[in-house]
Amino acid sequence: MKYRKFGSLDFNVSEVGFGGAAVSGEGGGYGFGFVSETESLNLLHKAHDFGINLFDTAPVYGFGTSEKRIGKAFLKMRDKVFIVSKSGVNWDTNKRIGITNDPKIAEKMLNQSLKDLQTDYIDLFMVHWPDTKFDIRKPLETLAKAKKEGKIRAIGLCNSFPEDIQKASEIEKIDVLQSKFNLFANYPKNELFKIIDEKQLGFMSWGTLDKGILTGTVTPDRKYDKVDARSNAPWWKNADRTPKFNAMKKIMPILEKHNHTGLEMALGYVLQFQQVSTALCGIKNLTQLETSCKALENLPAKEILDEIFAVAEKFTGEK
Repeated sequence: MKYRKFGSLDFNVSEVGFGGAAVSGEGGGYGFGFVSETESLNLLHKAHDFGINLFDTAPVYGFGTSEKRIGKAFLKMRDKVFIVSKSGVNWDTNKRIGITNDPKIAEKMLNQSLKDLQTDYIDLFMVHWPDTKFDIRKPLETLAKAKKEGKIRAIGLCNSFPEDIQKASEIEKIDVLQSKFNLFANYPKNELFKIIDEKQLGFMSWGTLDKGILTGTVTPDRKYDKVDARSNAPWWKNADRTPKFNAMKKIMPILEKHNHTGLEMALGYVLQFQQVSTALCGIKNLTQLETSCKALENLPAKEILDEIFAVAEKFTGEK
């Protein structure tokens, strides 16, 4: 495993980070299929053995299941891992998911996360999504207070925009940004990297594998089990992924010609940028863990990535 600086934090983060939604199992919410608690705990321990030291989670991943499993896995080795969680995506009694940055709810979610993770502190606590109903400075006041109390050690923003990053920085230092970033989603490269450089921020890519499209494991006829969010979530069912699939038909032969896999390409694309601290991957089993770590040893050269990006741009319009 290779490691990178995590912004200005006194921590070197593994180039592959563990996406905790993958171990939300049967809990529902935002997750990607069944995985038992026993399998999850073994996988989390093995990930640490492989050198992964950052584990990213959120309450909505399995409606608390992911946090509970990560907390249980590392209860006796808490100081050996860097745990990330978030506030802002909650749910009602019928498990209907909503977004809110109400500072009172942020405080409630933080305290519940500490309980579910069985820890006195969370290394990095992030605001999960923007919310037009609340000025970002309101929940930041809550998180700044929690930081002073030692409940969290660093503060970050997910899926955020430059204006909110600036406003949040008026209240408390922002240490890390997290956003969707992959071959087909380049908002961070175009809008956030300059801010990351100026403020010396860490950056975590989510959607690194584009839910499996970039690795070739997700195809148009792929079926999902009932606890996989892709089986019923509107953001997946209603999206037209045809341009991406058509692009991959052209990209895979290029990779094969150069003895690379889709996984190597997906990781290589985001990790070619020095602004990226860690590439989050949704790892569900030991095979995926092994291949994700091994892929780091054979990332495509820049000229190959440039050729592939030109194909992606042609089919998707992504710049």
